[in-house]
Amino acid sequence: MAMLQKSAVKAFPAARASRKTVVVRAGKYDEELIKTAHTIASKGRGILAMDESNGTCGKRLDSIGVENTEENRRGYRELLVTAPGLGQYISGAILFEETLYQSTKAGKKFVDVMTDENIVPGIKVDKGLVPLSNTAGESWCMGLDGLDQRCAEYYKAGARFAKWRSVVSVAHGPSLIALRDCAYGLARYAAIAQNAGLVPIVEPEVLLDVRMLWLCAPSYA
Repeated sequence: MAMLQKSAVKAFPAARASRKTVVVRAGKYDEELIKTAHTIASKGRGILAMDESNGTCGKRLDSIGVENTEENRRGYRELLVTAPGLGQYISGAILFEETLYQSTKAGKKFVDVMTDENIVPGIKVDKGLVPLSNTAGESWCMGLDGLDQRCAEYYKAGARFAKWRSVVSVAHGPSLIALRDCAYGLARYAAIAQNAGLVPIVEPEVLLDVRMLWLCAPSYA
């Protein structure tokens, strides 16, 4: 018994020492990632979500009788990024891929306009939701294929953070496979984004339907 106790005592410090030597780094972008995160989270400012797709942007234009063309979308987005004093209230802006590469009518890149206002340009990197087989209406998020190359290009274009939205529906579960897929996709995206110099915003959206609200109502009565 004494020998067992002695060996156990010796093993414990060794295990503690090994854990202390593990250092997790974000590679060559580690300091920049920290600086970017601090800027995005700066006091009194928020994030502007202007990452609507070309189709969604077209619906906004159509509501005022404007044709959905690239130039009209560019003009609409220019109104947003050049709003006077925008940087006083906005710390970061999530952009659609087309927007990241667009410029003002005068030729200045949108990302440069935002940077001058101390607004961090960001980019939506997920490719949307598709049905998840063998589940009751659940979905999974596309976009991991080629994400490392895309993130590298987005960084070169001026983006400094990214956003990935995945959905967990609680109407019929959620199922274990959907939870695992959501968690895995978000984790892989975050690791890839950091490796490319982009601060990852992780967005797991929990969806409730009317049935779930009705079932939960007695708990709050």
